[in-house]
Amino acid sequence: MPGKQRNQDKEKTHMAKDIQFGNRVIGDDHPTYFIADIAANHDGSLDRAIQLIHLAKEAGADAAKFQNFQAAKIVSDKGFRHLQSGGKQAHQATWKKSVFEIYSDYSISMDWTPILKQECDKVGIDYFSSPYDFESVNHLDPYVDVYKVGSGDITWIEMLEFIARKGKPVLLATGAASIADVQRAVDAILSINPQVVLMQCNTNYTASLENYAYVNLRVLDTYRAMYPQLVLGLSDHTFGLATTLGAVTLGGRVIEKHFTDDNAHEGPDHKFAMNPVTWRDMVDRTRELERALGCGNKRVEGNERDSVVVQQRSLYCARDLAKGHVLSRSDIDVLRPAPVGAILPYDLDALIGRQLGKELKAGASIRWDDLAPRDNG
Repeated sequence: MPGKQRNQDKEKTHMAKDIQFGNRVIGDDHPTYFIADIAANHDGSLDRAIQLIHLAKEAGADAAKFQNFQAAKIVSDKGFRHLQSGGKQAHQATWKKSVFEIYSDYSISMDWTPILKQECDKVGIDYFSSPYDFESVNHLDPYVDVYKVGSGDITWIEMLEFIARKGKPVLLATGAASIADVQRAVDAILSINPQVVLMQCNTNYTASLENYAYVNLRVLDTYRAMYPQLVLGLSDHTFGLATTLGAVTLGGRVIEKHFTDDNAHEGPDHKFAMNPVTWRDMVDRTRELERALGCGNKRVEGNERDSVVVQQRSLYCARDLAKGHVLSRSDIDVLRPAPVGAILPYDLDALIGRQLGKELKAGASIRWDDLAPRDNG
């Protein structure tokens, strides 16, 4: 059973920065990886799941992700019915059926797995899933290159270790968790498997605009300080592009959002999901951002070399000056442009008191070879 090999597994640990997802390398120096979480938006239809795979690919997603769970192995019908709220709270409060019934309705058959995998391969998009029980982990293993752990399982160390031992990258969402929960979970996985993507997340599925106040993207800075060797990401349930662009700016390289073809559909995940139009916009704007972020080296870029000449200033003669004239500040104008070889304003003081070696007319650019040699006697 999971949990028995912890001590032996710790000896296998080593650190890795970039992570391989199938044919893709994920890391700080690579393009952001976008996961379209189809989740329950298949609405129980295999044909619809396949359609969403195609739409996700067309919208620019790198992966189509599903969720493999069995209602009886993820929720307690009795437990939910005995909650003080009467069985449903948070985003579940609007559900028309019981929690157990909803999970039963939106679970997918394991028979779908090879079909979904084949379809993803056909259109050129990665396939993987979030498994919510040991049987699902084992079932998925021949079909996936990576596992995603949903936020709700962050305290189930036994499951985290079981998944980690598969030896594949683990994406860990950290919604509705304390920093202690995160550290416990990450350390448990790292003791076995160094391939972890640590994802900031706020677990609220109400589609309320108020949720932006709780996304807390700066947690990514905290994660970077705690685990500098890990790839970071964002698992998000808000509309719009702000969270994605902010996360990428802060170093997130894996973005997961729910995906649907129509936000008006009935179902637990449609309202807060991205659709093909907003998803494509998100990917396109992110690619622009990645280009704009560039590197940390401040330099004159290739596209601004001409701008240096026309925008910066250099030193010019303010009046006609005779050969042998000793330069004073009033002899010099500081004007644009700054042609190659001109004397720049930061050398102004070095010119004062120097003698001209030739006659210069008003408006002439002053060059170093216009000056008489220094008298070293």
